[in-house]
Amino acid sequence: MRLGVLDVGSNTVHLLVVDAHGGARPLAAHSDKSELRLAEHLTDDGHIDRAGRDRLVSCVRHALDVAEDRGTEDLLAFATSALREAPNGPEVLQHVRAETGVDLEVLSGEDEARLTFLAVRRWFGWSSGQLLVMDIGGGSLEMAAGIDETPDALVSLPLGAGRLTRTMLGGDPPNAKDVKALRKHVRAQIAGKLRPFEAMGVPDHPVATSKTFRSLARVAGAAPSSEGDLVARMLTLSALEKWVPKLAGMSVEKRAGLPGVSAARSAQLLAGAIVAEAAMSLLDVEEVQVCPWALREGLILRRLDWMRGAA
Repeated sequence: MRLGVLDVGSNTVHLLVVDAHGGARPLAAHSDKSELRLAEHLTDDGHIDRAGRDRLVSCVRHALDVAEDRGTEDLLAFATSALREAPNGPEVLQHVRAETGVDLEVLSGEDEARLTFLAVRRWFGWSSGQLLVMDIGGGSLEMAAGIDETPDALVSLPLGAGRLTRTMLGGDPPNAKDVKALRKHVRAQIAGKLRPFEAMGVPDHPVATSKTFRSLARVAGAAPSSEGDLVARMLTLSALEKWVPKLAGMSVEKRAGLPGVSAARSAQLLAGAIVAEAAMSLLDVEEVQVCPWALREGLILRRLDWMRGAA
């Protein structure tokens, strides 16, 4: 069957259309993105303003039109931290439902970690052993580890690249004091949640997902997306340690000129690099492999598993 997955994040509304069948690998048929930038529509107390709400409705309507044009039979629609944490999130969701008919499922941070872990496990298979999975989104950092399809340790922290850029990095480029303060904050947050991961020992296969990690790997020399999903893309801690100070000294415009970095995400690349470096360093991970599957694919796999169970 043809499934559509509608992902409402902090930066974009992303529709992924896939051909999915039980026992087979979901194959991407179409991808469509609309810029949302909800972070720019937050009031001082964290509410989503009217313009942000209306922009969200417009993006969802556009995605519905594309999904219909592409022949989707079912639509899985979800939202992450941007709507999860806004005090008026429920009202915004109700408005979206009333205007478009789409009922967005708001995932918890733990749900995000579990579904992303499932996708990574299915991509690399059982032979990859104990996985450690890290994902940096616009609003949060998720980490999960385990030997099965459900992680034995997981955590979601408010360390998303967009959030940290908005709240802690001013200036273009930011001043050294702010960068140092952000690094200290990030490392303290992660260090306080390490015990369950340390208890599991050294992972067999450290993995990273998300646009942030893909961009960082590309900047550090990994193959471009045009070479396909089956090319191994690695990111080393030593490369991050070299690139963090370089990124800190660059303007947003200059970062946008780096390979694999879009203009829409260039502002938050530094914060993402600081989080990635801290997570890898504190977990004693020297290298991660970037997985092409993540949260959206996890939702598809969950739906297919449910369909097989109900058959």
